Amino acid sequence: MINQRSIDKVYLAKGSADLRKSIDGLAAIVQESFQLDPFSPCLFVFCNRQQDKIKILHWEHNGFWLYYRRLSEDEQY
Repeated sequence: MINQRSIDKVYLAKGSADLRKSIDGLAAIVQESFQLDPFSPCLFVFCNRQQDKIKILHWEHNGFWLYYRRLSEDEQY
């Protein structure tokens, strides 16, 4: 569960991301492409090309959380 008090910022990745990537791949994108620290108290949000799935990468205390959500047709943007 995301503790809102421990989140400084939320970053939304522009465009689509390859959601086959897991924690290490998404953390590498955060570090190399965005020049941000994946260990910071932030949420990094990625979306697929069809905009029906999202992954959120979040560092907390001693490990990463990787949240995944598949949106229904009613939730798509």
